[in-house]
Amino acid sequence: MRAYVFTDPALSSQAGRFVWLELNTEKAENAAFLRRTKVPALPTFFVVDPADERIALRWVGGATVTQLGKMLDDGERSVNGASVLTGGPEPGVRTVRPPITDPAELAFMEAESLYAAGQYAPAADRYESAIGLSTPGWEHYGRAVESVLFCYSETDADEKSAQLSRTAFPRLRNTSSAGNVAASGLDAAVNLPPTYPGRDGLVAALENNARIIAADRSVPMAADDRSAVYISLHDARLDARDSTGAKRVAGEWAEFLEGEAAKAPTPDARAVFDSHRLAAYQALGQPERAVPMLQASERDLPGDYNPPARLAIAYRDMHRWNDALAASDRALDKAYGPRTLTMLQVRTDIYLGMADTTQARSTLERAIRTAEALPEGQRSDRSIASLKKRLASLQ
Repeated sequence: MRAYVFTDPALSSQAGRFVWLELNTEKAENAAFLRRTKVPALPTFFVVDPADERIALRWVGGATVTQLGKMLDDGERSVNGASVLTGGPEPGVRTVRPPITDPAELAFMEAESLYAAGQYAPAADRYESAIGLSTPGWEHYGRAVESVLFCYSETDADEKSAQLSRTAFPRLRNTSSAGNVAASGLDAAVNLPPTYPGRDGLVAALENNARIIAADRSVPMAADDRSAVYISLHDARLDARDSTGAKRVAGEWAEFLEGEAAKAPTPDARAVFDSHRLAAYQALGQPERAVPMLQASERDLPGDYNPPARLAIAYRDMHRWNDALAASDRALDKAYGPRTLTMLQVRTDIYLGMADTTQARSTLERAIRTAEALPEGQRSDRSIASLKKRLASLQ
């Protein structure tokens, strides 16, 4: 988003409408915000009412420039009241519109308020009502479907997610919502137990939808969203125990990402694809292919801990233990916040690969101390329990 969407000149007309703020969730000073809002995934975007700091609108995931513009309109409408319509005859000019009477729109507004507050179960109920009441051409259909799919993922409603994805996909096939809908539905179907009636047919139908979107470059969507579709396709092939098919998807995924990275106008923009490219190369069993790109990113972005952290993973998978430790050292020198825990887990793997259980235990103990010292909002009892369980297994 930062490298591609927020730099788009089309957003320049929005500059005066909002006070723009980016929060780094790894920094301790932002823990209070995280505690209050319970950010479930990144990226997450909020429109905040300046009068009382109420979250007027929440959006989880990436967005195109067009999607972002519509969200900003809806966010301002939520702050100023439903009778105010933005985007009048001139940018920033407001015009009064008649009160909303459309049942689908009213249910959608209720759902948006609950979603903004992180109340996913009741939000899902109101989104379902809005979708059921909607008519063809309803402007918020795509966002309602994407939002309720996220609510389902947060409430473990895999059956509902898979079924809605299958139903909604034809209506959203050529829109910027298509990728998220296809991937979310396929992920949910794969998560269903093997005994679920009709599971194989449902997975096959949703996998076909995902293949369509992965291959159709005319669908307007962000490159990382299309990459997520490839991830879902790869997971589905693994679930089917089809190693050949999984490798084929991974190869197509890597080829797509390499093409996008080659078109990147800046090192920052190119590095956007590093994490997914590393994952694709790992899926191919070829982590060495990630080394040149990560070395370039570390050189071009010297203050960023991500390139050396990812290099440590690539070298670990290649069993180049000393190189992996050196990369881990460089990453940890720059790291802070919860992300440090992931790096220490990788470092533990490296020591175990070297058959040095003493250093592996010491690294896990350091990770536990780090996790327990994080402020509320960043501190995760689940992560601490997982680290302690791993440490116990080594003892």
